[in-house]
Amino acid sequence: IADTEILSVAASTALSSTLILPVFACTGLILYAEDGAVIPARTMEFSFDVQSNILVVPAGATIENLVMNEEQRGSRYTAKYGFAGANALNKPIVVDGVNEKGLYFGAFYFKDIAVFEPLTPENQKDAISSEELGNYILSQFSTVDEVRKALPNLTIVGTHIKEINNFAPFHYAISDRSGVSIVVEWRQDGLHIYDNTVNVVTNNPTYDWLLTNLNNYVGLTTNNREAQTVGRQTLEPFGQGTGLFGLPGDHSSPSRFVRAAAFANTALPSENAEQAVFQAFHLLNHFDIPKGSIRETINDDLFTDYTVWTSVVDTKSSTYYYKTYLTQQVERVILSEALKDLKEPKTIPMESGFSVKDRSNG
Repeated sequence: IADTEILSVAASTALSSTLILPVFACTGLILYAEDGAVIPARTMEFSFDVQSNILVVPAGATIENLVMNEEQRGSRYTAKYGFAGANALNKPIVVDGVNEKGLYFGAFYFKDIAVFEPLTPENQKDAISSEELGNYILSQFSTVDEVRKALPNLTIVGTHIKEINNFAPFHYAISDRSGVSIVVEWRQDGLHIYDNTVNVVTNNPTYDWLLTNLNNYVGLTTNNREAQTVGRQTLEPFGQGTGLFGLPGDHSSPSRFVRAAAFANTALPSENAEQAVFQAFHLLNHFDIPKGSIRETINDDLFTDYTVWTSVVDTKSSTYYYKTYLTQQVERVILSEALKDLKEPKTIPMESGFSVKDRSNG
């Protein structure tokens, strides 16, 4: 999987502008139930099947860094906490998941902006590649505050990945059971950590820009509009649905950020985690992208972004819910059950296949 070349910062930045694939359109949001449950949820979009399955890693397992690099392996460490979540490319790297302490981690595409350190003989022992940061965060920490303190001391590098012709240009969303949430970005000028003040994360541009852009929508309201008089003309709304009139509906990252912020922060209250999980899946239906809605032709090859899978996490019980493009039935992994008597990491297939329940005879 990994190319033998180790990218420098300059080379990584240059290569990221020549990707052979279109931009990926992931959307994340957080809901808070009245019983205190914190529910991060997201979609994962790519222009190809990222070969995700559920990776379950028990406490005490040995984890290796730089696993996507065939020639320059990193150090090994021991998992302090068990965790589970969606991997990618059938590799032992969790790009979205939760640990047994209720800490959530999600990686989101951050094309042309993410910049990581070059891998060198001097930092190889401490290096963590950008696509495997989830393993380290979920296995070593129990709260966002712990993560926040550790981040400045981490050495995050870029490993070339053949499938995307690039290193993994991610930024990251991290939440815990207490409701504290942050967005983490490594950019040309270094590490940036933002409080996730609007319970949303998408992709480009930077998180602070996306927050500023929300000011353009300060007049949005969920209430249906009433009739107004202009001159001597009375203007009536065309039926229901005039609440949130002017909300952007395209698939671009800034538009999805505005739309997700509107839905996440005006959602009807959920009494408990179960209701919030149910509601999160419904909200993310707004961001489900079917094949063909986003198209890009490069060298006569057609690429189309689509929602490969959708996940919802109950941090209170450390339960990972998901559905896929093919498997529309919601499935779940209860971490405490998956970890029971587990000594070594295991993989649970994500796909169950498309199915229809026939109710013709009742």
